[in-house]
Amino acid sequence: MQRYFIEQTKQEVTMSGVLVIKGEDVHHIVNVMRMAEGDQVICCTKDGHEAFCTVDSLSKHEVELTIVEWTGKSRELPLQVHISSGLPKGDKLEWIIQKGTELGASSFIPFGASRSVVKFDDKKAKKKRERWAKIAKEAAEQSQRNKIPKVEDIHTFHSLLKSLHNFDKCVVAYEESSKQGENTLFQSVIKDLPEGSSILLIFGPEGGFSDSEIQAFQEEGAIACGLGPRILRAETAPLYALAAVSYQTELLRGE
Repeated sequence: MQRYFIEQTKQEVTMSGVLVIKGEDVHHIVNVMRMAEGDQVICCTKDGHEAFCTVDSLSKHEVELTIVEWTGKSRELPLQVHISSGLPKGDKLEWIIQKGTELGASSFIPFGASRSVVKFDDKKAKKKRERWAKIAKEAAEQSQRNKIPKVEDIHTFHSLLKSLHNFDKCVVAYEESSKQGENTLFQSVIKDLPEGSSILLIFGPEGGFSDSEIQAFQEEGAIACGLGPRILRAETAPLYALAAVSYQTELLRGE
């Protein structure tokens, strides 16, 4: 069954009694899926509630639906995991966003690290962000998420540092920690976080972080740790970390 995300909250829908789909999804419903009145879809409100719905009316600009049943299901991670990646080369960030969405990330925060080769002017950065947001939306639909992860504007290193206090925990993936044999700290951090907590996971570009960057993160309270005994690529490390969070918070706790 097709899944769509709407801009209303559950409370707003409950008060009005009607769900409304607008934007590009209208074209998909009307012209691609060729739906008609009475067809059923799944809708997710912007605060993450899922409902079976019936199409009531269709036009070029919007589709109105009626709720059949709130499912009460959630496919979100027990922790809010935010992924911050130093801008990597090529289309690697697209891969991180697509697969990271499938694995449950809550948001993506790209930033310019000292060893990032890629540089964007404002115009190109805006276009890139629009593309990244579209990739996150499509991946959220495919993986049956309750929420679409937010893709934030590209941060400077300084603005990322200033944002660290917005999260319950901040972890920096540091390859030197892995080389030195440290491979238990990340697991300990995840294990000790209560459900619903937010954690920011920070990853460097291909060249990793400079010593001064690691020091700056640590001075702001971030924890530098390894991700096991192997050195991972810039596009692999975020996905490894998300899978580890899922294992620790979903599979183990489900035993």
